[in-house]
Amino acid sequence: MSDTTSARLLQLLSLLQARREWSGPELCERLGVSARTVRRDVERLRGLGYPVRATLGAAGGYGLEAGTAMPPLLLDDEEAVAIAVGLRGAAGIEGVEETSLRALAKLEQVLPARLRRRVSALHTATTPLTGPPAGPRADAAALAVLAAACRDRERIRFGYRDEKGSGGGRLVEPHGLVSAGRRWYLVAWDAGREDWRTFRVDRIDDPRPTGVRCAPRALPAADAAAFVTASLARARPLRRAVVTVHASAAELADRFRVTGAEVEPVDERTCTLRTAPDSLEWTALRLAFLELDFEVREPPELAARLAVMGRRLLSAAGEGPADAGGDARRT
Repeated sequence: MSDTTSARLLQLLSLLQARREWSGPELCERLGVSARTVRRDVERLRGLGYPVRATLGAAGGYGLEAGTAMPPLLLDDEEAVAIAVGLRGAAGIEGVEETSLRALAKLEQVLPARLRRRVSALHTATTPLTGPPAGPRADAAALAVLAAACRDRERIRFGYRDEKGSGGGRLVEPHGLVSAGRRWYLVAWDAGREDWRTFRVDRIDDPRPTGVRCAPRALPAADAAAFVTASLARARPLRRAVVTVHASAAELADRFRVTGAEVEPVDERTCTLRTAPDSLEWTALRLAFLELDFEVREPPELAARLAVMGRRLLSAAGEGPADAGGDARRT
C-alpha cells in the first residue's frame, strides 16, 4: 500500500469517526478522489477490521458502525488537547468522575510530549472553584443520549419536570447542549408546543431516541448558548437596582464592571447606577466592596440586605448591634 493510499485511508477513517453518516459525493469532495476510489478505500478499511456500512439509494452513504471492539480513534492535536482538558473538568457530570480519571490516564500516556506540555500548562494555570456542589448534576447517560440525538438530528422523547415539580412527556427536535458550570441545558424545538424551548438536563427523565430524523431549523439566536442566556433572563423576575454613587461614572464603571448604559453621570463626582442584577445578595456584596459612598434608591430589598450584612460584619468584629448605635439598625 503506497504512502498516498495510507494517508488517504487515515483521512477517510477520521471523517467516518467525526460524523454518523457521509454521502458518497461528500467523501469524494473531501478526499479529492472518485467514487470508485472511495469504494475501494472502504473495502480496505473493512479488511482492516473497521465495520463500515454502506446504504444504497439517493439518501445512501457510508457510516462507521459500532462493533464488538472499539477501533482506534484518530485525533488531531487540538482534539486531543480538548479531550484531555474536558476529562479534567468532568466532575460536573454525575457518575463519571472516576471513569474520566481512568480515561485521562490512558490518554496522557500516549500523548506526544509537546501535547502533554500543553495539557499540563492549561491544568496548572487553571484554578477550579472548590466548595460544595452547586446545584443538581447532570446524568452522564442522559447527556450521551441527548448529545447523539443533537448530532444525528433525531427526534427524542423524554419525561420532564418543571421548576414546580410537575411532569409530562415531551417530543422534541434537539439542537444543542449548553454547559453552565455544573448545570446543563438542552436547546430543542418542542413539537407539542411548536416553539423553541430550553430544558434543564437534570430534570429530564429517560430520554429515548425515536429513530425519526428531522430537518435543521433556524434557531432564533446566534447560537445555543445565546438562546439559553436569553431564556434564563426572561425566566428571572425583573428587579432593577438604582444606586447613587459618589464617584465619577468612569471610576464606577471600572470598579463595578458594568456597561456604560448602566451608569449615568450626575456631575464630576456623582453618578447613578441602574442595573438589573441576577442576585440582590451578590449586588449587595459588590457594593460593599466598592470602597465608595453610595445610597440605595431602589429596591428596598437591596437596602435591607445591606443592613443585614452590616450587622453581621459588626458582630463578627466584636461590635454587636447594641454597640453599633442607631446607625447600624437604621442602615
